[in-house]
Amino acid sequence: MTKVDLRLNAIVDASLADVADLPLLAAQAVRGGATLLQYRDKTASTRRMVEQAMAIIVAIAGSGVPLLVNDRVDVALAAGADGVHLGSSDLDPETARRLLGPSAIIGLSVKTAEEAHRAALAPADYACIGGVFATTSKDNPGPPLGIDGYRLLRKQLHADRPTLPVGAIAGITEARIAPLIAAGADGVAVIAALFRSGDVIGTARAFRSAVDAALSERSA
Repeated sequence: MTKVDLRLNAIVDASLADVADLPLLAAQAVRGGATLLQYRDKTASTRRMVEQAMAIIVAIAGSGVPLLVNDRVDVALAAGADGVHLGSSDLDPETARRLLGPSAIIGLSVKTAEEAHRAALAPADYACIGGVFATTSKDNPGPPLGIDGYRLLRKQLHADRPTLPVGAIAGITEARIAPLIAAGADGVAVIAALFRSGDVIGTARAFRSAVDAALSERSA
């Protein structure tokens, strides 16, 4: 499996188009210290998604930061992205791995104990547990997990696969980073708190610094 740096996973969502062009936002996040990028669009045509993904790849060229496409293996293949992030209703990770190859990054969303168990057994490179807190960036049908719920799911996932990197998503703020890292998160996924902050580069730096400090404290 490919080693993935989950410390700061910046999700460039199509809903951010009112802030700035997505490739510009992606480049700013990378400049601030994002270690992983996701491009997410639930409504655009396949052609538009491929164009956007390719533009983001150009914008972050030379940074070494991988770009994943949310949900869409076909778009990732067509655009030459580094991999995909898949939800429970998307293409299964086994088929995604066969199509994308051994070096692609495959991430999985985890919301339940059953999904945690499946993720641990799947050919995935990381999992992201959430939603941890309430968020306006995406509709989450169930109630937020909270810190305790996150800790429990992470423990269940690691019971089956102790070395799988695990991130946290939904409602992440700088103040919530340290408790999440203490609860076992290897990093955080952010959308609104980063890209609607008014200072993407500065906010990314602050988030990355908070993650690094919390990880250092956890390993001490």
